[in-house]
Amino acid sequence: MERRTFIKQTSVAALSPKAKTQAGGFKPPNIVLILADDLGYGDLSCFGSAISTPNLDKMAREGVLLRQFYSASSLCSPARAAVMTGRYGVRGGMAGVLWPEAPGGLAETETTVAQVMKSVGYGTMCIGKWHLGRPTAFLPTSRGFDSYYGIPYSHDMDPSVLLRDKETIESPVAIRSLTQRYTEQAVRFIERSKDSPFFLYLPYSAPHIPLAASAAFAGKSSRGTYGDVVQEWDWGVGEVLKALQANGVDENTLVIFTSDNGPWFQGSPGRLRGRKGDTFEGGMRVPFIARFPGRIPAGKVVESFATTLDLLPTFAAMSQAAMPSNPLDGVDIGPMLRDEKEAVERPPFLYFSGWHLQCARVGRWKLHLARANSPAFTPEPKEGSYNLRLLSPELYDMNADPEEAEDESEENQKVVAEIYAKVMEMLPGLPGEVQAAWRDTVNRRVYPNEPGAWPTPIL
Repeated sequence: MERRTFIKQTSVAALSPKAKTQAGGFKPPNIVLILADDLGYGDLSCFGSAISTPNLDKMAREGVLLRQFYSASSLCSPARAAVMTGRYGVRGGMAGVLWPEAPGGLAETETTVAQVMKSVGYGTMCIGKWHLGRPTAFLPTSRGFDSYYGIPYSHDMDPSVLLRDKETIESPVAIRSLTQRYTEQAVRFIERSKDSPFFLYLPYSAPHIPLAASAAFAGKSSRGTYGDVVQEWDWGVGEVLKALQANGVDENTLVIFTSDNGPWFQGSPGRLRGRKGDTFEGGMRVPFIARFPGRIPAGKVVESFATTLDLLPTFAAMSQAAMPSNPLDGVDIGPMLRDEKEAVERPPFLYFSGWHLQCARVGRWKLHLARANSPAFTPEPKEGSYNLRLLSPELYDMNADPEEAEDESEENQKVVAEIYAKVMEMLPGLPGEVQAAWRDTVNRRVYPNEPGAWPTPIL
């Protein structure tokens, strides 16, 4: 590259978004990321639910719906860490759910998507459930967000507090009006940010328990309180979309809607096996809709695989921001959303239960390597809950068998070996806790007279 060209390109990269537009014709897009809490794959009418979700259905008709989109965890904190960093939650110390008294949070060595967007001049706000650390050093305003309004953890945890930036403004929290207040805050942020690029992260607290709908929605659905709550934040999504149009920024705004993980027992995983807390599909596969008028084709249904790990690299590419120094686990799925490519290349996708590695996905194949001996949310057996290797790995074709009903490992031993080899290549690059958990898994006997352990390569 000629020195003149290099200087010109690096100078433009250092400019503010407004100056970039004047210098090179690039107009930075606004980004709105809406996240539901514990919403199941089968809980939107555009994904087959009987619950009426007209605003999200309309958003799907005007954009792209992904049928194979995954959270990077089936539990709140590690799932949200992946959304924020483009890296598995275990890399930032997030292996399980954080409680209010936890002294830490998402590791300060991790770079958040808000910090990435701020590096190129975006205004940033988080509205809703955070769940990546309660101490001041770990709150949104310490991790790249200009402002924050929300609950720092799940609203079933005590003490129940609502924060504005770092200050408590309400305790206990009036949950019934929470969706309405989150939506009002989002609309106000759009109104005051319309003249410059912005990133809005809107992680609604619903439909996590306890369930409560406002008077305007209580008793209005055909599916009880759960349906009422879902319909209320569908209304909230509609209000956000109206605000984008009313403020003249709709045509330059990417809006994405998804969920942090699968449902607990009120919601529906559709036909998928498992629920929240499981590494079966029902705990990990979630609804995904993206809308960007003129940039994303309308009415497109995509069957290719993508994950929440891909959000940060996709947003960075769209805003022409530099990627974080930490290596990412996600990839840019912009070409897939824009219908430029049917799929994008990616490393194997790993499924964790705490520090324990349980499954891996490559292409259409999902390989189960280990499983806990106790289902989530049931009393542990007297001998304790362990992560146990499967006596024989199970292989499922996610395109043909998303229900994980037919183990095809016997007929596809070469595929099993190839995926396992790729996982073993990745393992040394994962945190020490993950490696130690894997050693424990493969060395633990499943039953006393077991003839031997597989797999043979053990760290």
